[in-house]
Amino acid sequence: MQLRLLDLAENEASNTSPNKDSNADSTQDPNPSVLRDPLDPEERLPAVDEAVDLTSAFVGLPGESPRGYSGPSSVLPRETQTTSRFEPVEDRWRLGLPNYDRYGKGHPVQDDYLGVEGTMWDPFNQNLLKGDYPIIGQHTFLRTTARSASLFEGRQLPTPTAPLVSTRNPATAVSLGSPNSYQFLQNDTVSFDLFHGNAAFKQPDWRVRLDTVFNMNHLVADVLGVASTDAGVGQSRFRTDLAFQEWFAEAKLMDTSAYYDFVSARVGSQSFTSDFRGFIFSDTNRGVRLFGTRMANQDQYNVVLFDQMEKDTNSNLNRIEKDRRQNTLIANYYRQDFVFPGYNVSASFHANHDAASRQVDLNGFQVRPDPVGIAIPHQVNSYYVGLASDGHIERVNVSSAAYYVFGRDQNNPIAGRPQDISAWMAALELSYDKDWMRFRTSYMFNSGDANPNNGRATGFDAIFANPNFAGSDFSYWGRQAIRLYGVELTNRQSLAPSLRNGKFQGQTNFVNPGLHLANVGVDADLTPKLRLVQNTNLLWFNQTEVLEKFLQLPKIRNFIGTDISLGTEYRPQHNNNIVLAGGFSTLVSGEGFQDLFQNLSGSINHPVAGFLETTFQY
Repeated sequence: MQLRLLDLAENEASNTSPNKDSNADSTQDPNPSVLRDPLDPEERLPAVDEAVDLTSAFVGLPGESPRGYSGPSSVLPRETQTTSRFEPVEDRWRLGLPNYDRYGKGHPVQDDYLGVEGTMWDPFNQNLLKGDYPIIGQHTFLRTTARSASLFEGRQLPTPTAPLVSTRNPATAVSLGSPNSYQFLQNDTVSFDLFHGNAAFKQPDWRVRLDTVFNMNHLVADVLGVASTDAGVGQSRFRTDLAFQEWFAEAKLMDTSAYYDFVSARVGSQSFTSDFRGFIFSDTNRGVRLFGTRMANQDQYNVVLFDQMEKDTNSNLNRIEKDRRQNTLIANYYRQDFVFPGYNVSASFHANHDAASRQVDLNGFQVRPDPVGIAIPHQVNSYYVGLASDGHIERVNVSSAAYYVFGRDQNNPIAGRPQDISAWMAALELSYDKDWMRFRTSYMFNSGDANPNNGRATGFDAIFANPNFAGSDFSYWGRQAIRLYGVELTNRQSLAPSLRNGKFQGQTNFVNPGLHLANVGVDADLTPKLRLVQNTNLLWFNQTEVLEKFLQLPKIRNFIGTDISLGTEYRPQHNNNIVLAGGFSTLVSGEGFQDLFQNLSGSINHPVAGFLETTFQY
């Protein structure tokens, strides 16, 4: 219950202090203007006489309302007004504030203005639909989000044609066709997040979330057999998909300290990234998660078990009706301000059990097991242990990761025999901020397999990687899926040359060449709205013996090439409600890349790619 003060009874005698200088001017105003009621005399509230009957009409302050769009209150008053001194307001979130026009402009839309009375469709000021005001009672909020994200991308990729299918251009080789392709993706998302608690500073007591996503995707290629195994489909395909991507219920199990530390549980399809940069696991899938904080939120921890659903081939959205037959257990622990203020570290463990299965994707291509070598269904059990960090030490920004993976591949298709897994990776990024620019340099190492015939798989691969590293969002090597005769040399939004058939539907493969990546880059905030991102990456295979066996070539050199990219991000409203991003990248091919596609008529030496991505969010 809140009591809004309406009037203070005046007591002129109280303005005379017993210690007042007796020599002061007796005509001096005992109540100077700075202490007077700011309202005009005609607008001032009358003084209250205690002898007056207070059960009649009471004085209130008209014309006051909460800021933004608060909607109607669902809180019924428990008390009635009994005096003109105070007005009881039961709903503490909807206390009225006086109308306020600081600059006398009438609250123009284009100005960042104080005291704005919002509307239902106003996404910038306080709004009931954004969870700024409770929708039920005083502790239950609804956060509604509508988001439309579109991607327009053109690229050149070495594109093998399907066996026994002619290419469009008779002048090109049968095994490699025109590299040009174009794709369009659009995801329209409506999210409802209902939670009970204190809005921001405290973990919700309970929470229910539902994301509905409608996807449209269109692919055009110059070669038959890319859009589908059915040549009758032609060189393009258009698909739509509708899915519930995130859906979960969450409950706080207990408070563990007076500093709002807690333990909560979440059940359902949920987004999760297991480390700072997404090196090992970053996905939205079905699972059970236990998480919480310690030491006044200085420490955070997660234990989560995922039972993966199959992904749609073209939209990468979850298919609730189809089980992936893959389970992943993840446990991690974060510590903030480790040794240095602002420097954060994490330790994590991942266990991935991928059962033997067969799967043909929706375009007719076999994705499990990989259609190479012996191509027999096989089970992969892998276990990752690692440390990661992200933050700053004084003026230097530092981000690092190191992981070791071990386990057993029941029957690797490239090696043609069972494999004991033993591989590792390391990554380090250093950057320095100077005014409006950030200068970066980074290095990444993935171990490779020097002998695919010895029963020991030493090429590093991740479960569902989505690394934010070395400008991967804009780079050619990081964005594109480069196919190599039945598998992908690299998966989309991944850096490791894992030789697996797709990141989501394929199985992890630890018989691969590995990678050295050296990067220099710069981020420049040209204006508060516009950012420029430039990266140059030098790429080498760590080991090439796997590629030589796979392609039956006598010698493949290590240097992949130089990846050069330039990207921009533009936020016209200084926030994420409207984001425009675009980029251009090219791979200046090295000897190793050319060796993979050598002596093929119609091949390209320096493939290029460009994209435009738009995001509109309410």
